[in-house]
Amino acid sequence: MNFSIKRPYITAAIIIFVVLAIVYIEYNKPDIPSPVNEDSGEYAPDFTGIEKWINSEPLSINELKGNVVLVDFWTYTCINCIRTLPYLKMWDEKYRDNGLIIVGVHTPEFNFEKEYENVLSAVNKYGIKYPVAQDNDYATWNAYQNRYWPHKFLIDINGKIRYDHIGEGSYEETEKMIQLLLEERNKEKVDGITKPSEAVSAGEVGTPEIYFGYNFIRGNFGNSEGIKPEEIVSYKLPEEVAVNTVYLDGNWKNNKDDMELTSDKGTVLLVFKAKVVNIVAGSEEGSDIAVYLNEEKISGENKGSDVINGAAKITESRLYNLINKKDYEPGIIRIDVSGKGFRIYTFTFG
Repeated sequence: MNFSIKRPYITAAIIIFVVLAIVYIEYNKPDIPSPVNEDSGEYAPDFTGIEKWINSEPLSINELKGNVVLVDFWTYTCINCIRTLPYLKMWDEKYRDNGLIIVGVHTPEFNFEKEYENVLSAVNKYGIKYPVAQDNDYATWNAYQNRYWPHKFLIDINGKIRYDHIGEGSYEETEKMIQLLLEERNKEKVDGITKPSEAVSAGEVGTPEIYFGYNFIRGNFGNSEGIKPEEIVSYKLPEEVAVNTVYLDGNWKNNKDDMELTSDKGTVLLVFKAKVVNIVAGSEEGSDIAVYLNEEKISGENKGSDVINGAAKITESRLYNLINKKDYEPGIIRIDVSGKGFRIYTFTFG
């Protein structure tokens, strides 16, 4: 369903129609557990091609034998990964003394995620205490034949993969498998399934992660001018917009993994269903953005942690939290950008 808009503002009537249309949208994250029994498990590949280690000296699967090992493939701007971190941190704290060792294998999605200082900053920001390996060249990723962020592998005391899970969810099932493997190790029962206070439920989110680079675009781009790799395109907001579809205004260069503003000003527009809205963005020269929710400049309880007085300064490439509503009701976000060089990589939601 499409909706007429008035540029640069959207009428209040449109919001009503959007609410009616989007409330029925269901968006489910991948939930693909695959437990493996003790006899049929394959031996886990070693950590290979790791550029640097954080919170640890270099580790190997062989030297970790005798412990239960959870290998988690993640990257610090992936919202699905971020939402699993409270569980990983809880399991690390709860089971570390029982013989669980968690290793976060950080395999970057974007070039800026390869920078050691950026990964270290994210590890500190999220309070990660377990070892993190920088897999910048995808060597360990490929050794595990992995294709997803996040993806967890549970390895028993003999170095065999006994369970793996793709995406969010199945936390209780995963914790039970951790307990089972620890019981095998310690020959004593481990009890108590718990939920971290930081946990976020993704079931109500009605908008998927949206990518901008032409190498990653997933059909959520709505401008009729289209995607033209490595070209600068002059975009105009259309008269009608669709839900879960992003629109641009201004001159933007179509890069491999981002859209880059080349005019002095530009706009990003999206109709979404979520309570938390983030962007992964950056600007080498520094750009300013003004954030609007349903025609009103974002303020009060709705504003994200990176927004002050309805605005944010975009500098380093990272995840910026723009909206933090109390509910999952549909809304329209408009981002007005000032300053050439602004790059937007993704929208992510919670």
